Amino acid sequence: MKITKRYIAAFAALLLSVPAWAQVPAPAAKQSKPVLLKGATLHVGNGTVVENAAVGFDNGKITYAGPQSGANLNGYEVVDVTGQHIYPGLIHTNSSLGLNEIESVRATIDWREVGDFNPNVRSVVAYNTDSDIIPTIRANGVLMTQLTPIGGTVSGSSSIVQLDAWNWEDAIVKADEGLHLNWPAMLIETGNATPDPRLRGRAEAREETLNQLAKLLRDGAVYKSGKHDSENLKLAAMAGLFDGTKKLYIHANYGKEIIEAVNFVKPYGIKDIVIVGARDAMAVVDFLKANNLSVIYSGVHALPGRSEDDVDMPYKTPYLLHKAGVPFALDYDLSIHGIRNLPFIAGTAAAYGLDKEQALASVSLNAAKILGIEKQAGSVEVGKDATLVVSAGDLLDMRTNNVTSAFIQGRKIDLNNKQKFLYDKFDNKYKIDTKGVVN
Repeated sequence: MKITKRYIAAFAALLLSVPAWAQVPAPAAKQSKPVLLKGATLHVGNGTVVENAAVGFDNGKITYAGPQSGANLNGYEVVDVTGQHIYPGLIHTNSSLGLNEIESVRATIDWREVGDFNPNVRSVVAYNTDSDIIPTIRANGVLMTQLTPIGGTVSGSSSIVQLDAWNWEDAIVKADEGLHLNWPAMLIETGNATPDPRLRGRAEAREETLNQLAKLLRDGAVYKSGKHDSENLKLAAMAGLFDGTKKLYIHANYGKEIIEAVNFVKPYGIKDIVIVGARDAMAVVDFLKANNLSVIYSGVHALPGRSEDDVDMPYKTPYLLHKAGVPFALDYDLSIHGIRNLPFIAGTAAAYGLDKEQALASVSLNAAKILGIEKQAGSVEVGKDATLVVSAGDLLDMRTNNVTSAFIQGRKIDLNNKQKFLYDKFDNKYKIDTKGVVN
């Protein structure tokens, strides 16, 4: 077909007609001058609330956080946020954000690799900073996430990223901070008079998987000791497990599986273990405490795991964990679209026993501590990154959450996204005038 000027003009017009939301907003420029937010209620993230507060930051770091009366305004660009609330940027754990775009297109799914044992896989190198989902999540106050690989028995390493970057290298907050182990499900007899012949096969397959895992851990410990002649990328990736510089995240829900998994890995000298999922956490709470285990609890907005459980058991488990003294954070499982509801997960926990500030900590400072980034994130304190959120209402309340501005490492980020564009588009189309008539 002959390409004419008419076709070129038509194609150019088509490109110009693509709405602005089709592209993810460009990352914000580095903070160029000191900023001080004044007049808001400050929710520090560690349980402290300061009325009529001020928060100052310069070069991406918080320089002041406290009563407005004590703030030094000299040299700062003062932003009046009176009547609003300042929170630390929320942190989502156990996430595949940016690793999965279109479910039906294999080339866009980077959250898992072929094979059962992949400790050398690094999820962060596949992170897509241009995901359309990221801006919708930031708009609700979630500014950091833990990129987590899934699949197989040993999935690979997770990394912590902030959600406003040109590429994965710029996004990294902490790289390869933990290894993820999906514990093989236990096989439970149903009590049928005639045993299922398939059960034996599954039991043998599970036993073989555990044998391979034991060998991997054994070889990893030997490799870490320096007793090897050649480089092994899989074993090298596991080295941090044995000196405490890398966490082991065990994904398990069933109480007996949690106990079995921890008892299985501890003899190999693994020092820092976190249980992810933990639906049965309260059934094994004494075991969690005795072994100094932290928990990433995934099931707040879910049905009870057992028929005998209270109907509100998932809602009140965070309070029960707090009451028992078990360190925990909350996540929204691996639903990338649901991450935007992370603050409301914490809000539900607050409605079922947790104090509002304790609930905030479960998605901010507690998460930062579990992930090992509490010295730079998780709370609004002097010396930490200026990663924070300003909301006109209660950030944890779905009815009043209204993020008016957000900063990542001192950079004011663009909060526009596709969902806001669509809301405004159809709000204007079906706008109702004062007489109740659709325009």
